[in-house]
Amino acid sequence: MTTTAKPPVTADSLIRATGPFAIVAGLIYAGIQPIHPPDFVASVTTTPWAVVISLKLVMCLFFMVGTAGLYVRQMGRAGWLGLAGFVLFTACWWLQTGYVFAELFVLPPLAPVSPEFVDSFLGIVNQHPGPLDIGALGSVYGVLGLFYLAGGILLGVSTVRAGVLPKAPSIMLAVAALLTPAAVLLPHELQRYAAIPVGLAFIWLGFALWLPRKTTAAVPGALRPAATR
Repeated sequence: MTTTAKPPVTADSLIRATGPFAIVAGLIYAGIQPIHPPDFVASVTTTPWAVVISLKLVMCLFFMVGTAGLYVRQMGRAGWLGLAGFVLFTACWWLQTGYVFAELFVLPPLAPVSPEFVDSFLGIVNQHPGPLDIGALGSVYGVLGLFYLAGGILLGVSTVRAGVLPKAPSIMLAVAALLTPAAVLLPHELQRYAAIPVGLAFIWLGFALWLPRKTTAAVPGALRPAATR
C-alpha cells in the first residue's frame, strides 16, 4: 500500500503564512484606536485596559512577523532601501513590545502603590509629564518613534519601487508614516487616528502576501507564489 507523501514546507509557503499575521496586526492597529482607554493612571487597573493592551502585545509580535514576510517576498528587488526599512520598522515594534509588556504586566500592580511612577511612565505618550524622572524610557521611546517614521517610509517606498506587491497600500504606508509627526499638533485623543491608514495598508499587503497574484511570478527577483508552480 502506497501513501502519498506530504509536500515539504517551502519558502513560498512560509512567506504566505506571514500574510495572516500582517492582516491581524493591521486589524488590531486600526481597530483599537477608537476604543483605546485614556493613558492615565485611573485606566490601568480596568478591564478595558487589560483587553486592549493584551491585543496590542499580540499586534506588536504580529507586526514583526508580517514585516519580515513583506521584506522576504520582495528582497530580490527591494535592495538596500528595503533592507533598511525592514530593519527599522521591525526594530520599532521590537522596542514597542517592551513598553506594551510594561503597560500590561507592570503598571497595573504598581498603580495602587506608586501612582507617581505610573503617571510618569504614561506621560511618555499622553504628553502630560509626570513628577518622577524615569530615566532613559522617554528617550528610547523617542528613538522608537524615529524608527517608525523612517522604517515606514523606507518600507513603503522600496515596496513601490520593487513592484512585487500592490502599490496603493505601499504608498499609503509611506505617506501615513511621513505624516505621523504632524499628528503631534492634534490633541492626544485624536493622534491615535493617524495609525489607522498604516493598519489598513498592512491589511491590504497581508492579503497580497497570503493570496499572491499569479503575475507576481513574472516579476524578476520576486519569490514565485505556489499557485504558479
